[in-house]
Amino acid sequence: MPEAPYGPNQQFTVPPMPPGPPPAPPNPLRAAAVALLNLSGLGLGYALLRRWGPLVLCLVATAVLLFVALPADADGVPTGALAGYGVVLLLAAAHGAHVGLRTPSAARAPLALLLGLVLLAVPVGGALWYDGAREEAGQQALLDRLEKADDLVAAAGRGTFAASRSDYRSALAVYRDLAVDHPGSRAADRVPARMRAYYSTIGAAYGRGEYCLAVEPLQFLRTVPRTMPAAQLGSLTRWPDDRLATSLYECGAADLTDGGEAWTGRFRDLLGTFPGSPAAAKVVPAVDTAVRTAQQGVSGTAPCTAVDRLRALGTRITDLASSAGDASAGLTTAAARADRGGDAGAYECGVDQFRDGDFAEARKSMQSYVSDTRSGGKRERAKKIAIGAEVAQTLPAAGKKLPTTASGGSISVTVKNDSPHDITVLYTGPVTGSFTLRACGGCTAYSLAATITAGFKPCSDSGRNYPARTIQLPVGTTYFVHQPGGTGAGAPASDTARLRSGYVYTECAYTTRTFGSGT
Repeated sequence: MPEAPYGPNQQFTVPPMPPGPPPAPPNPLRAAAVALLNLSGLGLGYALLRRWGPLVLCLVATAVLLFVALPADADGVPTGALAGYGVVLLLAAAHGAHVGLRTPSAARAPLALLLGLVLLAVPVGGALWYDGAREEAGQQALLDRLEKADDLVAAAGRGTFAASRSDYRSALAVYRDLAVDHPGSRAADRVPARMRAYYSTIGAAYGRGEYCLAVEPLQFLRTVPRTMPAAQLGSLTRWPDDRLATSLYECGAADLTDGGEAWTGRFRDLLGTFPGSPAAAKVVPAVDTAVRTAQQGVSGTAPCTAVDRLRALGTRITDLASSAGDASAGLTTAAARADRGGDAGAYECGVDQFRDGDFAEARKSMQSYVSDTRSGGKRERAKKIAIGAEVAQTLPAAGKKLPTTASGGSISVTVKNDSPHDITVLYTGPVTGSFTLRACGGCTAYSLAATITAGFKPCSDSGRNYPARTIQLPVGTTYFVHQPGGTGAGAPASDTARLRSGYVYTECAYTTRTFGSGT
């Protein structure tokens, strides 16, 4: 039996176990591989080292970034999110490199490094893809703005221009912004075509022949080149001009024909804005035609309406001529013709008024004709008709027949003035005329009681020389009106005399509190 290696009194001791495997030697290649793998944003460097917690944190950070960034829009990822994610990647790369420097792994460092380099394409490619997606999103956003502006124009075209003006301005602002601030975009490339549709929509009233409605929209379109670049408009810059000139003429001509007042403003705008246009050349002929038509109306069924028309034309044409440039001479001639026509037409108007029983207006018309006409065969009769109309205002029966220019007769009628006032004697019937008797010196007004006393006879004082005049009148009924002159002379007096052959007639004028006459 072999001897024990130790004696009975010796103690057996076991050497201590080592605390763990000795640390791996530093491996810079592995550290670089871990750092590169972590820069991919997937935390694969931590997977290489079997560090699952940091791996999850890297994946969460990447998921958060994708949540914020997707879907891509024109504004891109917020700067804060990008900066934060960049910090996370750098920290993961630095931390992974530090840990991987001495931590062994099953993978070969060169292979892991190669894989890390390959996977760097993930964030780089993602960034490139995202930039392209963001650019496309920006293009689409601009196209969406373009489409909304198009819809706004289309909707505005279904209403009136006045109600849609603000919508047209809003759409124009969008088109201008796309063309000026986003050149080269697909939306900007489509702006010229959209502007053609824009002009056609706003100017649609012209195409329908609604010239008065077309004026304001076309005037608006002429202001568009002030804000929109000429390159975006091309020939549209002058598109409204001929259409506006035509619309101003047609609208003004229609109003002129209808007897309106707006035509002067339309023609003034036309002559001032497009003086050399074919439309402007039509203004003077149109005005001439209107004057001639009104002149023809004087001999029609409504002469007074024609006279009013001529006088209104004369006033408005004169006003237009003051700012009509080269057309002023032609318009001045037309205005003079209208004035002459109105003056001459006053006679026919007065005759028509007399026949209609409007004696006050007939008198005014005839007096106007006499004052405006210095010669002519109608002037003397106009005076007679004015007298007859004045008599008929007091004695309507005197207006049954239109006065003539006849004079004289076989019957003597003497009119005396027993009044302290001048007396104008008007008479009409087979013969019409007037004369004035001066006041009777020393004569006074009679009391009302005296005029109703039996045997009352004015002009009977044989010792008084009464102002008097004798006229010759034919047989028939003559209507007299005595008009006293002066303040407080009283109202006109009247008398109807039925004259017969073989008699001598006397008219006496006198005054009371009211004015009377006797035979």
